[in-house]
Amino acid sequence: LSDCLACDSCMTSEEGARVFQQNQKELFRILNLNKKCDTSKHKVLAVSICPQSLPYFAAKFNLSVNDAAKRLCGFLKSLGVHYVFDTTIAADFSILESQREFVQRYQRRNQEEHALPMFASACPG
Repeated sequence: LSDCLACDSCMTSEEGARVFQQNQKELFRILNLNKKCDTSKHKVLAVSICPQSLPYFAAKFNLSVNDAAKRLCGFLKSLGVHYVFDTTIAADFSILESQREFVQRYQRRNQEEHALPMFASACPG
């Protein structure tokens, strides 16, 4: 989140509440709450890791990228995180959906004035 440009292009009020929950202070608050209560009352914690961050950890600790991913996942789980996901699949789904939309727009280009151009982007942060 520290790289977010705060352009408000991706934010709705509901997403704003989710972004609030995605910070170090809130993570450690929930981890500490989970340690104090019965496991049936734990809040489920899920962390997503983008693959672009893994080479940094690998270089910093002189590991292969695979070893860095395994160790980071193990570290997060040792803290009390329940699930650790790789965001690659989300990026793949996004590309597939953008492709599908482009094909539909391209096929409608002669019937619909505003079918093209189609703009797409990802957050620069």
